[in-house]
Amino acid sequence: MRRTPLSIAFVIRDPLPPIRADVLTLFGAEMPHYGIGTDLVGQVGGESAAGGWSAGAVHPVGSLKHKMASVLSPFWDALGLARAWRRAPLDCIQVRDKIASGLVGRAAAAVLGLPFVYWMSFPIVEGFEVRRDEIGRRGRGLRWLAHATRAALSRYVIYRLVLPGARHIFVQSDAMADWLAAKGFNRARMTAVPMGVDANLFRRASVTPSTDPRLDGRRVIVYLGRIAQSRKSDFLLDVVEALRERQPDILLVIAGDAPSADEMEWMRSSISKRGLDSHVLLTGWLPQQAALGYAVRAEVGLSPIPRGALFDVSSPTKLVEYLALGIPSVANDIPDQRLVTAQSAAGLCAPMEAEAFRDAVLELLGNPTMASQFAARGPAWVRTHRTYTVLAEKVAAAYDQILPDRPC
Repeated sequence: MRRTPLSIAFVIRDPLPPIRADVLTLFGAEMPHYGIGTDLVGQVGGESAAGGWSAGAVHPVGSLKHKMASVLSPFWDALGLARAWRRAPLDCIQVRDKIASGLVGRAAAAVLGLPFVYWMSFPIVEGFEVRRDEIGRRGRGLRWLAHATRAALSRYVIYRLVLPGARHIFVQSDAMADWLAAKGFNRARMTAVPMGVDANLFRRASVTPSTDPRLDGRRVIVYLGRIAQSRKSDFLLDVVEALRERQPDILLVIAGDAPSADEMEWMRSSISKRGLDSHVLLTGWLPQQAALGYAVRAEVGLSPIPRGALFDVSSPTKLVEYLALGIPSVANDIPDQRLVTAQSAAGLCAPMEAEAFRDAVLELLGNPTMASQFAARGPAWVRTHRTYTVLAEKVAAAYDQILPDRPC
């Protein structure tokens, strides 16, 4: 592929040091194999700066814990880009999921004569609009006005100023690409990069099953991921309530945390109020290998994602993780999950309704032959389609097309 190395300055929304696999694994481990190095620019998530990034350099400026972080981050990112430029020649400026900093990145690229690329993993503007509408249902005061102003300005900046100036747009899914194309953006300027897994981490043989005695003698089903009211996580409890009538020994393991203590308390109290304490095990945050230890004790994995503008264009990781681990799964019908279950033939797709999920889970629990076939197909499909080794080849090919070779 490419003979001359490339250097990308990548402004990210997530805290530094990076923990997301689509940054840490894709850009930190895989892209250097294609001669593509990455300087990360962003804000730290705690007190210490990032370290151990062998794909390039890390330029942390500012902290996400600062009370004015949302206002100051574009200025911090401009400083980080300047540091990246001083360190070594750049071939591209790329911004991920930031709006004001997207405008900074486009301007910096124009001044420096570099291509500008945008990476959209989530419809941030539409998320602002959902938040605006949630507040508006409680009354249209000054708080609503602030959120409405942010949503309106963000919509103008991203869709009128940032994306039109991008040489290329990386998106989360084919559904997101189609959605942006419907807004008037050229589909040919987009590459869909769905969420994948690190093949070395998500290999069943390398995971030590949990020895938690609470799982013994139970029909275990699992949910890996975050808990949040916006994700309608209490739907999981609806499913357990529907299941326990037909499968009294059912146990749902929710291996994940919530974004705040309030959200975690909401989930705990919801479990208690429904009388599901003996049917739901809420682990809270766990190290990854410990969470996977619970997952491989499960007979079925659950991946319900609410339908709507925010999530219909997403590419959830959990379904792919289940398949990589050989766990038969039940997922609802957002486009990417519908695609994965159809192509892999390793899971069942159902609408996000408690009875539909109940019936799908019972079908897998009651049909060992089907479950074993699904378990065998999942890992092979993931290795072929959704590891970061496979996805890296696709991303590198896109850069080969959109970025010029740097003179030797």
